[in-house]
Amino acid sequence: MTRADCLFCRIANRDLEANVVGETESLLAFRDMNPQAPTHILIIPKEHIPTLTDLTESHTALMGGALHFINRLAGQYQLSKGGYRVVINCGPQAGQSVFHLHFHLLGGRQLSWPPG
Repeated sequence: MTRADCLFCRIANRDLEANVVGETESLLAFRDMNPQAPTHILIIPKEHIPTLTDLTESHTALMGGALHFINRLAGQYQLSKGGYRVVINCGPQAGQSVFHLHFHLLGGRQLSWPPG
């Protein structure tokens, strides 16, 4: 898949519209089009990284920044007190359907376990 074919790259490049709720220099957050919880936000790196497996040591700051950004979003959406879930699906058997690394921030209701 080329970056031009990647749904999330097209959103990051603003070629496709999304309900953007936050942004940093290297990350973009937007509402999931098929929410699985009252709050369901996707957080993507602006850099095309297909899966978690494709991360290198050079992505350490990006991933740390992503977790900090997610924590800020959780506070912004009042999820911190009651709790929230952060999910990364890696590969088709894990449920990854868009092959651009992304985090799911889910909250706003009681979440069950195991999830799948």
